Amino acid sequence: MRAWVGKRMEPAAEEMFAHVSLKLGAIVMSQCTRKLAAFVAAATLIGSTVQAGQVKLDVSMAQPTLLAGKKQTAYLKVGLTGFKFQSDKKRPSVNVALVLDKSGSMKGEKIKRAREAAISAIERLNENDIVSVITYDATVNVLVPATKLSDKKQIIEKIKSIGASGSTALFAGVSKGAGELRKFLDSERVNRIILLSDGLANVGPKSPSELGELGRSLGKEGIAVSTMGLGLHYNEDLMVQLAQNSDGNHIFIKDAADLVKIFNYEFDDVLSVVAQEVAITITCENGVRPVRMLNGDAEINGQTVVVGMNQIYSEQEKYILLEVEIPAAKPEETLKVAAVNVSYANMQTNTTDRLSSEVSVKFSENVADVEKSLNRDVMEQAVLQVANRANGFATQLRDKGDIEGARQVLINNSVYLGENGELLGSELLMFRCATNKEQSKKLDEKDWKANRKQMRRFQYKDQTQQKY
Repeated sequence: MRAWVGKRMEPAAEEMFAHVSLKLGAIVMSQCTRKLAAFVAAATLIGSTVQAGQVKLDVSMAQPTLLAGKKQTAYLKVGLTGFKFQSDKKRPSVNVALVLDKSGSMKGEKIKRAREAAISAIERLNENDIVSVITYDATVNVLVPATKLSDKKQIIEKIKSIGASGSTALFAGVSKGAGELRKFLDSERVNRIILLSDGLANVGPKSPSELGELGRSLGKEGIAVSTMGLGLHYNEDLMVQLAQNSDGNHIFIKDAADLVKIFNYEFDDVLSVVAQEVAITITCENGVRPVRMLNGDAEINGQTVVVGMNQIYSEQEKYILLEVEIPAAKPEETLKVAAVNVSYANMQTNTTDRLSSEVSVKFSENVADVEKSLNRDVMEQAVLQVANRANGFATQLRDKGDIEGARQVLINNSVYLGENGELLGSELLMFRCATNKEQSKKLDEKDWKANRKQMRRFQYKDQTQQKY
């Protein structure tokens, strides 16, 4: 097998990336030295078995062998893959609030397509599900109070009556949707708000931080908020924070004609939740220092790292990547890196399941041994997450007016993704290579609004492994 040799970005890009604490040297290496990336690490998985109706736990690192004799950075992956439901009839019931923008900017084709999308969602639910429909403009209207879906026809007729006018009380709309969910809030149900908006919040709280705090509060209640931004005039930072802090989905919809399709994608997820209340605890061994989570936020306290997820979907993997610092060791030594414990609410059995595993690395002075033990999947994910952070940094530079600085970061990012994509044989990295290159060409004023929304959408998708 061909040894993987990563690529280093140009010095100017590395200097810019340093502002967001990206330790590129830990992942990519000099072309002239052609030595292994410092973060190459190895995994020996101990113990954990997978049973029918149980989430699959994968704890692994980039390689099973590290070079001996030096302290180095490694990346530990914890992946959770949802099991397949034995029957669609056994899925948990859902408690969903559709929160629809009906402000003046939604007139015409947008509101027509929004009605069609909402109706298509109702058609997919059954009599055991709870649904509420909230519309908002300058004020909020509970069109359909939370109720069991025993009369689809009546609810559909009410949705058909939705018209468009007024301003955008987005915060109040989401808050009212949460209020309806709370009437039937149950940990054995999937509790979800689906927010559609095409404009800026201009009535009540309207900043990304305020909506982000609302999302965080709802997430603690077990309510996820999926946000759908329609057109070019909504605030994507607000929508991303609301989704991110509650562990929902986020999507940029350029054309209203796609609304039915996007609603169907969202309900594919809503109707396939197999686990909720997911808690991951990583306990690093003495001498192994947890540095940071590469794709999101984690609570790091000494040797312990705690990460939560609202839900896991059937046959989808959600993963976290933890950067750790490994102490130097002698050749042939084996070092336990961490123990991983996971608990979650199993939505099929209504029990709390627990999984555990350990991961170790061994050391060699033989470079060939290190190269041969490469875990390509984990390496691909690590490269993707580093590039995703860089893409976010490019967004920050462009927001500050540094168009050329942002362009250079995106170009360097494209090269980094392309070279490592070729070496790893990764279609995903090659696709993101093309995406970054295209984004670098759309930083001028006339293209920036749409480009920024697409960048934020892909940043969130890659960070969270969102399916659609």
